[in-house]
Amino acid sequence: MAEPVRELWDKYMIDRSAELKNELLMHYVPLVKTTVLRMMPTYYAHNDYDDLISCGVIGLMSAIDRFDPKREIKFESFASKRIRGSILDHMRKQDWAPSSYRRKINRVGEAYRELEASLSRFPTEQEVADHLAIPLHELQKVLETTHTFNIMYFEDIVSETSSIDELSLSDETSPSDQIERQELISTMGRLIDELSEKERTVVSLYYYEELTLKEIAEVLGVSESRVSQIHSKILIKLKAKLQKEFPV
Repeated sequence: MAEPVRELWDKYMIDRSAELKNELLMHYVPLVKTTVLRMMPTYYAHNDYDDLISCGVIGLMSAIDRFDPKREIKFESFASKRIRGSILDHMRKQDWAPSSYRRKINRVGEAYRELEASLSRFPTEQEVADHLAIPLHELQKVLETTHTFNIMYFEDIVSETSSIDELSLSDETSPSDQIERQELISTMGRLIDELSEKERTVVSLYYYEELTLKEIAEVLGVSESRVSQIHSKILIKLKAKLQKEFPV
């Protein structure tokens, strides 16, 4: 933590005034903007950008209230989870896709699962399109929308499995919950290792390097919409496997 920011935190811990809180808020607002851009493609979104920013700021304010600089935790990591959670709560409440499109999304997910079972491997996009008797471009369009649908599920999983030690959750969870989380972490690692090289690259750039879809597209030399499609397939694949190994 840079010295000026540390001094600001020291002042705020003594005098929790609205003025000091606003200074911290303005300093970390770029973190909210980055989080929103990571969660939604820049070219297409079912949620209004300003609404997501507002929800993220609410999460940031909560993080500032709850953060203790004395703990060995980076504020950015601590706040990111609350910002993301606030945005996800908002997204879940929105009617982001009509029921007809939701049915289409569900059909695509079912097609991937059925073909994987029959082929003993993850199907190609063309195989899924043929199975559904739809053009390939229509399937890819659905995959772009599926990104929104699946990210609400998968972001929760990532939140559960990432940086658990960093957040010192051991004092907040039961031993059985800790064991289940560790099993989930181990399973996630194994499933990610089973992805293709390009898929692992997308996972690494998105979840570990925290790049936006647009930035990943620049790295891979493809369009942002193509990265969204690849990401959606990864989410579908991991979601199906996780649900099989951790049935509700």
